Amino acid sequence: MAHNDHVRWLAAALVGSAALAIASAPWAPAMPVLNFVFKPLATLIVIAYAWRRGHDAPLLRRWVLAGLVLSLAGDVALLWPKQGFLPGLVSFLLAHLAYLVAFTRVQRLAAWPPAFVGYAAVAGVVLWRLWPGVPVALQAPVLAYVVCLAAMAAQAAVLWQRGSARGAVLALGGALFMTSDALLASNKFAGPLPWASLWILGTYWSAQWCIASWLKPR
Repeated sequence: MAHNDHVRWLAAALVGSAALAIASAPWAPAMPVLNFVFKPLATLIVIAYAWRRGHDAPLLRRWVLAGLVLSLAGDVALLWPKQGFLPGLVSFLLAHLAYLVAFTRVQRLAAWPPAFVGYAAVAGVVLWRLWPGVPVALQAPVLAYVVCLAAMAAQAAVLWQRGSARGAVLALGGALFMTSDALLASNKFAGPLPWASLWILGTYWSAQWCIASWLKPR
C-alpha cells in the first residue's frame, strides 16, 4: 500500500474509533463495551501510524513510541475514572517525560525561553482556577503532572521556533495536549462541561496524531 493511502486509511480509522469512543462516553457506566473497545483502539491506531515513521532517527522514534504506549496505558487506566485516575495521571506524566526526552535530542531544553515563560503562565492560570477543587491527596501529583505537561508543550514550541513545517505540527500537538488536559481537569475539579468528551478526547487524539506526525515518513 502506498504511504499516502496508508495514512488516509489510518486517519479514517482514527476518526471512526474516536467518534465511537466519544459518543459512547456518556453511557460508559451503564454500557461500557463500546468505550472499553474504541478508546484504546483509537490510541493504538495512532501508534500504528507512528510505527511506520521516524526510521531515519531511531532514538527519537523509540521515545515517541514509548510516549504513545504510556498514553495507551493511561487511556486504559482512565476507563475507571475514580480508581484509575492516579495511575492514569502517572502514566501520562511518564508519557510527557518520554516526549520531552525525544524533543531534547533535537534541541536543548528551553532553548527558546519565551515558550517556557508562556506555557508557565498558562499552567499557572489553570492551576489557580482549579486548585480549590483538587483534593489534598492529589495536589502533589497534579502539580508534578502540570509541570511535565507544560514543559513538553513548551519544548515542542522550541522545535517549531527552528522553522520546520513538522516543528509547527509538533507545536500544535503540544498546545492541543495542554488544551485537552486543561479541559479534563476543569471537568473533573471545577464542574461538568457541556459535551466534555467531545472537546477533551477530540483535542487529545488530535494532539497525539500531531506528535506522531513529527516523525519523518519513510
